[in-house]
Amino acid sequence: MTTWSYSSIKTFEQCPKKYYHLKIAKDVKDTGSEATIYGQSVHTAAEEYIRDGKDIPKKFDFIKPILDSLNKIDGEKHCEMKLGVKIEDDYEICDFFDPDVWWRGIADLVIVNGDTAYSVDYKTSKSAKYADTKQLDLVAAAIFTKFPEVKKIKSALAFVVSKDFITKEHVREDRDKYFQVFSPQLDRLNTAQETDVWNANSGPLCRYCPVIYCEHNSKR
Repeated sequence: MTTWSYSSIKTFEQCPKKYYHLKIAKDVKDTGSEATIYGQSVHTAAEEYIRDGKDIPKKFDFIKPILDSLNKIDGEKHCEMKLGVKIEDDYEICDFFDPDVWWRGIADLVIVNGDTAYSVDYKTSKSAKYADTKQLDLVAAAIFTKFPEVKKIKSALAFVVSKDFITKEHVREDRDKYFQVFSPQLDRLNTAQETDVWNANSGPLCRYCPVIYCEHNSKR
């Protein structure tokens, strides 16, 4: 069974060849761009502010109003919560690195208050134009699995730079549907693994790809 995450399935969707070298052969490492390093720093600042009450670095002061509004929500707060799900008779929560883990993801902030939960994913993109709520679907499904008392989740992609909030409400009755939002892509990934065929996709992002010896990479 393929172990996957939102980011890994998006990598496969972008380019099977890139996925192969990063996830299967592991002969290439993605060291990240300035944008990803910046995003990681923002996530760390948010986590430490909400979890530990640590002051936000001056350069990230702009995220404080958003975090303060989230901090005011009643409930048990979980920062950077690692979630693992395996499939046996049903979807079951498991350790993040369980040998049988099927899906894994990290929820930036989860607040559980009785039968209602809040799920927030911080985004540092300058625009919410290409927001993908499927990421919220997967995290919501895992939260329902981990917290059986939760019946409803108010989810959001919080674009902390552009101050945009993309919201979506999830209900327990649709949990299995949320886990299946990438079923077509997973079918294609399983086929690629069975046939060992990893065709490259060419596009404008090729110049940023760490697989520099690919024929489509301009750094080659």
